[in-house]
Amino acid sequence: MSTSYRKALFVDNLRREQMLEQYSQGRRSDGRGLNDYRDLKIQVGTMIKANGSATVDLGYTRVVAGVKVAVGTPFPDTPDEGILVVGAEVLPIASAYAEPGPPDEDSIELARVVDRGVRESHMVDMHQMVIEEGKKVYSIFVDVAIVNVDGNLLDATSYAVVAALANAKFKKMTLKEDQVVELEEVSALPILRIPVSVTTSKLGDFLLSDPTTEEEAIQEARITFAIADGQACAAQKGGQGSFSPEQVLRALDLSMARSKEIEARIREAVGFAKEGSSA
Repeated sequence: MSTSYRKALFVDNLRREQMLEQYSQGRRSDGRGLNDYRDLKIQVGTMIKANGSATVDLGYTRVVAGVKVAVGTPFPDTPDEGILVVGAEVLPIASAYAEPGPPDEDSIELARVVDRGVRESHMVDMHQMVIEEGKKVYSIFVDVAIVNVDGNLLDATSYAVVAALANAKFKKMTLKEDQVVELEEVSALPILRIPVSVTTSKLGDFLLSDPTTEEEAIQEARITFAIADGQACAAQKGGQGSFSPEQVLRALDLSMARSKEIEARIREAVGFAKEGSSA
């Protein structure tokens, strides 16, 4: 039995009709409008031993991300680029539905969607993460722990990963006689832009931003856009339902508008300049 199905068991048809009636009046059970986000808090440097870290609270959803920069061998098809890997785990304390053990399919999808947004936006200039082409490159590992689940993990996790990468610093390395030697020089990751994830849920004829766990339990479908420099660079559709072309464009418009505000929040948290200047 999937996690999504078990969640749906707790939202019966009567509750669904009540929620849809609220949406028709332009409001939700927590008092928000249909396209309002919950309170967003971003803290960086929350993990002492990580090269970079961030904690994000989106409503009651809490996500912690840590960055570790190591040295590795480049992939054969990209000898002139560093390596970036994102992994995510929902801690057993985070939700009544979370279980100990290897990451489930939801956690794997979460990591892949967030990874795609960072990768396709070219947030980090991976060409600068090379020690010696074809031999040694920097490997960036981002580990994500979901501490509390109350909906919209895709966006909360993305904000944590992006903020953690943006404030990461690492010791530079060099090769001497095929041996990796650590230098005294400390460098920040070469950040080119700040991608922002925005997820929209479809329930009946309504489109909702930043869904809660209860809303996700009855959503028919969701679509997540990653926006960078005012352009959509990645998209992921989830759920068994569908979006009409008009709904996709509406969701994209909502994402573009919301991304500006959230990008400003991330930049403020990590101490970056405003859009249009050097990241």
